[in-house]
Amino acid sequence: MKVLIPLAGFGTRLRPLTYTRPKPLLNVAGKPVLGHILDSLEGLDVEEVTFIIGYLGDQIREYVAESYHFPARFVEQKELLGQAHALWLARDGIDGPVLIIFVDTIFKADLGGIAGVAADGIIYVKEVDDPRRFGVVKVTGPDATIIRLIEKPAGFEDRLAVSGIYYIKDGAWLMRAVDTLMGQQRMTQGEYYLADALQVMIEQGAHFVAREVEVWEDCGKPETVLATNRYLLDHGHDNSGTAPPGSSAIVKPVHLGAGVVLEEAVVGPYATLGDGAVVRRSVVRNSIVGKQALVEDSLLTGSLIGDYAVVRGLPIKLNIGDSSQVDIVAAGE
Repeated sequence: MKVLIPLAGFGTRLRPLTYTRPKPLLNVAGKPVLGHILDSLEGLDVEEVTFIIGYLGDQIREYVAESYHFPARFVEQKELLGQAHALWLARDGIDGPVLIIFVDTIFKADLGGIAGVAADGIIYVKEVDDPRRFGVVKVTGPDATIIRLIEKPAGFEDRLAVSGIYYIKDGAWLMRAVDTLMGQQRMTQGEYYLADALQVMIEQGAHFVAREVEVWEDCGKPETVLATNRYLLDHGHDNSGTAPPGSSAIVKPVHLGAGVVLEEAVVGPYATLGDGAVVRRSVVRNSIVGKQALVEDSLLTGSLIGDYAVVRGLPIKLNIGDSSQVDIVAAGE
């Protein structure tokens, strides 16, 4: 089986952090989002992983080369014409089973038996309250056969949202469907969506089934990144036993990077500190602080702090990028 991972977007909803690094490399509970996703492939028979990269794509190459040792291929998407277009760029050599994973979410699903499914593919879904910003599936029958995919529905009738994980038995058929989609210029909001390509396959007789993921944690916006950080810290990524000695307190769960320095600090709950971060005379909770960042004389909650950033001052909520500096002083100082 081959794996396709599209990650060429700009990550605009996570700016300013994504001005200097691609969204998949944001640190969540001690590891980049992409790392959590790649770890989920462990135990699968993966022949090759193809990364469809774009903005700041060299950082993706470097991270994969340093951290993983599977066969990897990189394809650049220079024009952001949509998900299906991204996959079409990686079409060379895609002729058998393919697993497609988008990096907006961290998931937990049983992928072990996908090769034996009695269908042309599996689309992993999760029921949501408001489906309007997702792709959704309409299903029928006891095996949850998919009869229609709808990208960003206008209403609330269909709530099984596509989680961004797809298994397709015949990758060549998928690429032919994308060809058809692009040839007919079937676009949704100006882009070629994978949901529309899969709908082409259904119209051509493909049998897809829906399977629900156990966990689906979004990493697309600051508030959802923090929610995902909280989930992961609650489920195996708390390493608070490594706290450095001194006059500081740890409130579990937290994740502390290598070389973290705490001085008269209270860290947690739900805080992640990157390698070499320094927290001095401060409280940091429900926040992610980048590597070698400094937080001093402050109270941070619900914040995202970039690498090498400096924050000093009064209680505050921040979302600041790499190498930024924020100094807050009381009136009259």
